[in-house]
Amino acid sequence: MIHGEVLTRVIERPVDREPDGPMPRREWLVTNGLGGYASGTVAGVVTRRYHGLLIASLPAPLGRVVMLNHLLERVRIAGGETLWLGDEDEVAGPNAADRAGHLAEFRLELGLPVWRYAFGGIEIEKRVLMPHGQNTVHVRYRLVRGSRPVRLTLRPSVHFRSYEAPVNASASLVYSVTAREHRYEVCATSEWPTLRMLMHGSGAALTLDAKGNGEVPYAMEALRGYEGVGSLWSPGYFRADLLPGETATLVASSEPWDLVGALHPADAQAAEIDRRQRLLALAGRAAETTLEAELVLAADQFVITPAGRSEEAARARAAGEEVRTVIAGYHWFTDWGRDTMISLEGLTLSTHRFREAGYILRTFAHYVRDGLIPNMFPDGAREGLYHTADATLWFFHAMERYVRATGEVETLRRLLPTFVEIVRKHLDGTRFGIGVDPSDGLLRQGAEGYQLTWMDAKVDDWVVTPRRGKAVEINALWYNALRLLRTWIDAQGGDAQGIDLAAHANRARESFNRRFWNADAGYLFDVVDGERGDDPACRPNQVFAISLDHPVLDEARWPSVMQIVRDRLLTPVGLRSLAPGHPDYKAKYYGDLRSRDAAYHQGTVWGWLIGPFVDAWLKLYPDDGAGARRLLEGFDQHLSVACVGTISEIFDADAPFVPRGCVAQAWSVAEVLRCLAKTSPR
Repeated sequence: MIHGEVLTRVIERPVDREPDGPMPRREWLVTNGLGGYASGTVAGVVTRRYHGLLIASLPAPLGRVVMLNHLLERVRIAGGETLWLGDEDEVAGPNAADRAGHLAEFRLELGLPVWRYAFGGIEIEKRVLMPHGQNTVHVRYRLVRGSRPVRLTLRPSVHFRSYEAPVNASASLVYSVTAREHRYEVCATSEWPTLRMLMHGSGAALTLDAKGNGEVPYAMEALRGYEGVGSLWSPGYFRADLLPGETATLVASSEPWDLVGALHPADAQAAEIDRRQRLLALAGRAAETTLEAELVLAADQFVITPAGRSEEAARARAAGEEVRTVIAGYHWFTDWGRDTMISLEGLTLSTHRFREAGYILRTFAHYVRDGLIPNMFPDGAREGLYHTADATLWFFHAMERYVRATGEVETLRRLLPTFVEIVRKHLDGTRFGIGVDPSDGLLRQGAEGYQLTWMDAKVDDWVVTPRRGKAVEINALWYNALRLLRTWIDAQGGDAQGIDLAAHANRARESFNRRFWNADAGYLFDVVDGERGDDPACRPNQVFAISLDHPVLDEARWPSVMQIVRDRLLTPVGLRSLAPGHPDYKAKYYGDLRSRDAAYHQGTVWGWLIGPFVDAWLKLYPDDGAGARRLLEGFDQHLSVACVGTISEIFDADAPFVPRGCVAQAWSVAEVLRCLAKTSPR
């Protein structure tokens, strides 16, 4: 709900348990616009290797680094009674004793987390924020009710490591602490950056009292089949007196001291609130409802300036540009080409962040190699990996939506030769077996050991859903790209370099409708000319043959496809990746990596797929905007269930559709936000 002018989501029962175990379920996320973040459970219990109050995004080869893992929070009230706000292990053994009974309320204000603790006539409020564009976190406490001061004690714990590293990595690191005028630095070996900490508040000071714990449990890591016991080290504890109505703030950062001290905590909070309010104002009508406004702020978490690729930033600045990209998901994804192009409309165009949309398109255009954009950029790497058959075709889709939303055609004119070259490479054949089959004009793909479509699960040498051959959505995207390029060249007076785009499109369409239609089942084959012939598995990929700007499927077949997809794949939170009844169908995404990846695209529900389903629905039923909007209702409740205020990557295939995977996923947020705007009754 919205209280006054503050966008607020209140969780009435803040501590909820995972259905698969005793660990807290709800999580929170704050990001810094660089790919860095702070995140944890609402209850304060660390369960993932990715949790921490400062995960800094640093230049290659470091990438994202866990710098500040945990704070042990203790309050001493009048009479000497001591209370713990989270857990009470002396060095943040975070699962030792959950004290969340003191947590009276958790809420998001303008997307930022706020905890309210109540006990013995005392109420304390805690907030976490990261100044935009800095690897810095502010943890702020305020005594909102109580007539006498209380003593706040904070014990920080650290374990410097890559955010992807096992929790027992670098366990032998030796840390040192230096102090100068209430500024404190924690250092390890030279390969790691320095953690700088500063405490603001009445009587603030640090007591050196080093302690370590080599038996810290990470319950979610163990559940997922990874190392579940790690180590933490603490230099000592900060203390400050909380006076009625006043605040104390711990600032932790990997930035130089001049940046750390540039913003007083109150100024940092005011600046971040103002930035978020401006995002909502910029989005305009796209942020009119509470859910839409929340998703506008959730979308902001994924649009970043990549801190790791400094050479790229220097090149862009020299050309008067800026680098922007999209983090595919938190906690573990980096920027992926496919996810970026699918998400671009919802994250930047629906929210009127047009300049950043242009930066994103031009950033990826710089990396085109052999007619392909990168599949993804590994964390801490300077170059991308290119094993994708669809990301480049989604690039055409994103460009069309950009031109349509902004009216700006200069970017299109600049990139037209690139798009023509992409088509030529696909016609001639390029990496990974990607190329047009001259016998029917359809696009085929596949190379041993590679997963090239969005159904890309791979464990060691096992490609779970290889889909080698001619995949249905790849050919829908190929036809759409040919039609778009022909339209652009006609409108902009470009040069097709001798390629008869219309002829290639017509041939692809004729072959598609002849080859992909499964007359016995009344829907489309998922793959034709595959390793095992034509694949009749009922999957959501066929929806793209209707949903794209230029549908490749004959219109007479739309009702049958949509009815089957609705009956067999549609859920309140997206589409199943495989219909129940198939031998490979998995009802639950659970267990170690092999078990999870075996289910990843074999039934598991994907939230982002609601977007193309809504598009296809409105093509079939153009006057049913209200019905299409009802398809999105399940996501409102979800914003209070997992990572509060955002949308998860995936869900179990069967009810109750438990959220799984990344706690915050770019294309999930983007597609729901885009469809809310598209179906708005305004």
